Amino acid sequence: MRKLLVLALVGLVAQLIDGSLGMAYGLTSSTLLLVVGVAPAAASASVHLAEIGTTLAAGVAHWRFGNVDWRVVTRIALPGAIGAFAGATLLSSISTEAAAPWMAAILFTLGTYLLVRFARPLRTGRVGGPLRGRFLGPLGLVAGFVDATGGGGWGPVATPALLVSGRLEPRKVIGSVDTAEFVVAGAASVGFLIGLGSEGFLLPTVVALLIGGLIAAPLAAWLVRIVPAQLLGAAVGGVIVLSNARTLIRSAELDGPLRPTLYALLAAGWLTALLFAVRALRRTRRARATAAAAVTAPAPASDAGLPVLPEPATVLPGAADGSAPADLSVAGTPGAR
Repeated sequence: MRKLLVLALVGLVAQLIDGSLGMAYGLTSSTLLLVVGVAPAAASASVHLAEIGTTLAAGVAHWRFGNVDWRVVTRIALPGAIGAFAGATLLSSISTEAAAPWMAAILFTLGTYLLVRFARPLRTGRVGGPLRGRFLGPLGLVAGFVDATGGGGWGPVATPALLVSGRLEPRKVIGSVDTAEFVVAGAASVGFLIGLGSEGFLLPTVVALLIGGLIAAPLAAWLVRIVPAQLLGAAVGGVIVLSNARTLIRSAELDGPLRPTLYALLAAGWLTALLFAVRALRRTRRARATAAAAVTAPAPASDAGLPVLPEPATVLPGAADGSAPADLSVAGTPGAR
């Protein structure tokens, strides 16, 4: 009972993270299951079966909060389902000994990507028309395959790619990716059912993760508007990296002083990423405040109906051409919220 309560808490925290970032439910849950010794295929199968319920609840919550672009959902979900089914079939055919380091390597890479991604502001300079199917289709296919073979990865692959496109506001990127994941999780579960049979699913684990995720889903859809994703993403990335590094180091049979040295280097990298994330968050907020002040500044009133002549430009220190110094310019845009 204590173990099931812990798993339910993990499902709750994982769904809060996923609903706020648009990623990391599978990464967080699969990492924990691997740490406690669950076979890679069984871990991924159980997480994806639980995700059928959590993603359905998350999709409904995001829809109610207006966070879903259905055009994106319909064009990314089907290719994602195909990729997830193929990935589940592949993982089911690999032995546990071979699958463990493979899955840990995928999770470690995705965790590293989260650290790098959230240690700096997201730049979304491009604007324009809607996202095209020739971009969404291959993206869904790759994200679905990585998700099934790694026990997670749909969000870390799909969400940043959509954010960087700059054609969809962050809250709708997160809501659309979470909603499409319902179809992806279902396809992966069917693939694992065919490859492993019903005994491949750890039903008590599935139920515990599902209960925690269902409780957190509505709250996560609301938190996406207020949570500083910059810090949350960097924190989660570090946990995933350190947890899966343990499996990789053990598989490589690295002993002696090299093991603690590697852990120390990884921890130092995590701390550095967190510091960069804090700096990026402060820069983003400062840029927002500057932009808001410029928009709300009152225009000068004309005197007796006569137009007001513009005042000469003031040259700021350190800028001979009259341009604003670098620390007052907007550098990047806010990350996923």
